Amino acid sequence: MYGTSTQPIATFCGNCNCGCPQLFLDPAAPEDRRVRITDDFGQQVQMSEEQFRDLVAQAKSGTLDTLAATAA
Repeated sequence: MYGTSTQPIATFCGNCNCGCPQLFLDPAAPEDRRVRITDDFGQQVQMSEEQFRDLVAQAKSGTLDTLAATAA
């Protein structure tokens, strides 16, 4: 399903063995699908590196803070 070049970048949670959400990079994938985020239910989102950079920039700027506050 995934290329042999897929590299794990980060695991979110990691305090259990329950299939925590993970972030992967696959440099050999098509440009618009190089970044993959999986959840603990087996679903995934794929995006380009540019889209991921935009997501990170929004998180750093505080744009997503209201979402985190709502979840708390």
